[in-house]
Amino acid sequence: MPPGRRIPPTVRQGARRSLVTLTLVAGLWAPWHLAFAADDYAPIAQSLRAGRAAEALAKTEPLLATRPRDPQLLFLRAQALAGVGRTADAIEAYLQLTQAYPELPEPYNNLAVLYASQNQLEAARASLEAALRTHPAYAVAHENLGDIQLRLAMQSWSRARELDPALTTVPPKLAAARALADSTTARPRAPALPPASPPTRAASSPR
Repeated sequence: MPPGRRIPPTVRQGARRSLVTLTLVAGLWAPWHLAFAADDYAPIAQSLRAGRAAEALAKTEPLLATRPRDPQLLFLRAQALAGVGRTADAIEAYLQLTQAYPELPEPYNNLAVLYASQNQLEAARASLEAALRTHPAYAVAHENLGDIQLRLAMQSWSRARELDPALTTVPPKLAAARALADSTTARPRAPALPPASPPTRAASSPR
């Protein structure tokens, strides 16, 4: 991809999806193209910020009729689909984004959030690893991957205890992992969506 065509997400979406006691963070990115269309994105983002996902979804449809490959519109539509509970459709929308724009890490991250909400931990891990292959400095994906790895470790330790209840090293590990998971869930996060502002063309790595 030519330099300067992509910018990082301005903030991370705070609306999180629970995985047992763990929490993953979804992201929103500002588009590298069609800066003139920022006013089209703003009403959709405002609806999502206000928790009106169905309204946001309705706003994307007429715009996508004329710009069906606009990645920001497709991304916002995927967020809206998830917001109205159409998880399977949202997953498919994010998958299509990762295929059409494999250089963008945010769709991989949000795809992982949805996989995790369905307890598909291996799929979530693979998606986060894909995000980090595109942008190794994507902090939110690193955080989410750590949460997934913690949950996978808890599953392995629970299985070990089932297979051999005499193992004395497993219960302390499980207790520590559960305490960490609980503290992660309680931690406050940033606001949900960025303010409506025109995207820039400066290139940098995701924060």
